[in-house]
Amino acid sequence: MGQITSRDGTMIGYQRTGAGHPLLLVHGSTADHTRWARVLPLFKAYFTVYTMDRRGRGASGDSPQYDLMREAEDVAAVVEAAFEQVGEPVSVLGHSFGGVCSLEAALLIDRFNKLILYEPPVPTGMPMYPPDLPDRMQALIACGEMEAALELFIREEVKMPEHELAVYRSLPMWQERVKIVPTVLREMVIDRTYTFDALKFSNFQIPTLLLLGGDSPSLFRQAIETLEAALPGSRVVTMPGQQHIAMDTNPDLFIKQVLSFL
Repeated sequence: MGQITSRDGTMIGYQRTGAGHPLLLVHGSTADHTRWARVLPLFKAYFTVYTMDRRGRGASGDSPQYDLMREAEDVAAVVEAAFEQVGEPVSVLGHSFGGVCSLEAALLIDRFNKLILYEPPVPTGMPMYPPDLPDRMQALIACGEMEAALELFIREEVKMPEHELAVYRSLPMWQERVKIVPTVLREMVIDRTYTFDALKFSNFQIPTLLLLGGDSPSLFRQAIETLEAALPGSRVVTMPGQQHIAMDTNPDLFIKQVLSFL
């Protein structure tokens, strides 16, 4: 894997593969760059694909104090590296929490070509999780019950149905997700640490696709509606029968929508 230095000096790891226009994939919570394994073979047939490890996992370092804007700077740093290597503006696909990081990164650098955001948990005022969930997760983590903490997060914040959780657990990435579950706590409280400022995006010029699962909970639907209203020229595509992990549950449909937009 390659590494670049983010603005605050943190090393950020990324993998490059394929050939063509540059595309950066930014994973969500409890993941690293391998999260995209199921769809990467098709993407790299069309693009020079960059898959990064967000800070705190994989080949990336971390900082003593967490701030989502440092993550935005990380995404911007990888975008800049991809631009310099390929010589073209970079399209960025951000999933879940990685979508929020990607959106904020788009205001930091003028190297973006297109932007795809798949259910980023932008705070909208709607309760995102039971008030005691962070404490219950912390208690499980403190006892070494990492897998139980991960399942608790997926069920009660992501609100993933049992049939999708079964798919999730069967993926090779599952055990890696268990190992990095402590990073979830700082991300799940995004409603306390981050405010989406629609005014900052009033002149946003990057073509943006907002992906939504047709069966996704109201939390994600409300976030997509908020972004559609705030981002000029954005458009929403709903994937029927899907929720938060269409790249796993229906990769053909997911890839079709991404390639159609790009």
